[in-house]
Amino acid sequence: MPRALLSVSDKRGLADLARGLVALGYEIVSTGGTLASLRQAGVDAVAVADVTGFPEILDGRVKTLHPRIHGGLLARRDDAHLAELARHGIEPIDVVVVNLYPFRETVARPEVGWQEALENIDIGGPTMVRAAAKNHASVLVVVDPDDYQGALQALEAGADEDFRRRLARKAFAHTAAYDAAIVAFMERDQALPEHLDVALERVDVLRYGENPHQQGARYREVGKRGWWDGAVQHSGMALSYLNLFDAEAAWRLAFELGAGRAAVIAKHANPCGAAVADDLASAYAAAFEADPKSAFGGIVALPGDVDAALARAIVANPKADVLIARDYAPEALELFARKRKNMRVLQAGPPGPRGLELRRIDAGFLVQQPDPVAVDRTAWKVATRAQPSEAQWRDLELAYRVCAYTTSNAIVFTAGGSAVAVAAGQQSRVDAVEIAARKAAGRAVGGACASDAFFPFRDGVDAVADAGVGAVVQPGGSIRDAEVIAAADERGLAMVLTGERHFRH
Repeated sequence: MPRALLSVSDKRGLADLARGLVALGYEIVSTGGTLASLRQAGVDAVAVADVTGFPEILDGRVKTLHPRIHGGLLARRDDAHLAELARHGIEPIDVVVVNLYPFRETVARPEVGWQEALENIDIGGPTMVRAAAKNHASVLVVVDPDDYQGALQALEAGADEDFRRRLARKAFAHTAAYDAAIVAFMERDQALPEHLDVALERVDVLRYGENPHQQGARYREVGKRGWWDGAVQHSGMALSYLNLFDAEAAWRLAFELGAGRAAVIAKHANPCGAAVADDLASAYAAAFEADPKSAFGGIVALPGDVDAALARAIVANPKADVLIARDYAPEALELFARKRKNMRVLQAGPPGPRGLELRRIDAGFLVQQPDPVAVDRTAWKVATRAQPSEAQWRDLELAYRVCAYTTSNAIVFTAGGSAVAVAAGQQSRVDAVEIAARKAAGRAVGGACASDAFFPFRDGVDAVADAGVGAVVQPGGSIRDAEVIAAADERGLAMVLTGERHFRH
């Protein structure tokens, strides 16, 4: 009689799987809580201790680590191995269904202690999974309850090599991700861990990569979920790599500015419009007016609810590639489906905290902590005789936040709660100021300007003053700070120094 060993912490679908295996003629062997669950469900099962002839010991730390288990798992089905099993009275095991102690779930609790975490490190489970996966030509290994039905169907049909190998790959990935989670927990107090083992699983194949001739996909850290996993696409074409890349930047900035009262329009992961207002519709209108030309084909991020009136305003403007909002009125969705058939309409929750940032280089990665953007007037210093007005302070804060999300060198002009000009990715800061001034076309008069890094010479300050801006925020730190501040005083600008640079490459 073929034999299946079941030992799971996640009991979803367990009883139905076991009944299906019994119907296929399998004897069920099980351990601890799994054995109790099976018997409670009326499924006859043999205890592992009855197979090994040895009781579970050390509070359950040792149950399956025994030759009668691992011999049955690792034996090839050839004459020599089967004869050796027979000499030792060991029965082959043909199916292994194991998922591991809930280590990730345990250490996710803020109050978890070191000893509790250690007790949730599975030893026997990964050992059985790896043994079965190594011998997958003879042993079918299943680690995911979502694969139970497919496994039963495959066993009934003979379980071909491709199916066995696919589940074996998944099993090795499962144990690798498990070990990665343990390492991450043990180094959790290190700002930059000594070992960074990132286990990823592919969850979406995208329409294409950065260019149509490149393949692209979204991968997720095993055991984690982000806002993309809960996002619902109501209509539009399939998403591409750049849709996700740009939308991630736009959605994060939108929530940074304020849920329900901010709007961001982004292009190539840079904001081309951003505004804060009393309501979402007014914020969207102001964000669009910042740069209507660049808004074409961009990402519209609205961290609030889109009603029918706002939907009509969006449809009246040049099309966006992606629209993201917290929720939509049914009339809004119907209008988009009719009038903007290709626009990807996404509904999503707020983004979660950012983790370490990785960027590939030859044979490795550059790794850094995320860049927090702290806006704190009390920590900033007004370095000039002129003081910002209250309206200018609000525009300075907006400009500073938007600038931190803009590729360096970056200059942002704001006025009246709206970013009226964004200049991104310039090698010269003066060029960035001049581009922003040209885009603003006089709309920044009396408003504010933010620079992501210091002004190295007074020429940038002069260009800001020539645009009619009344206040500027910058990190400071140049050897010519005194000269730059003097230039601001000469031109009647209020200048605020933050002491913190926000480069973005």
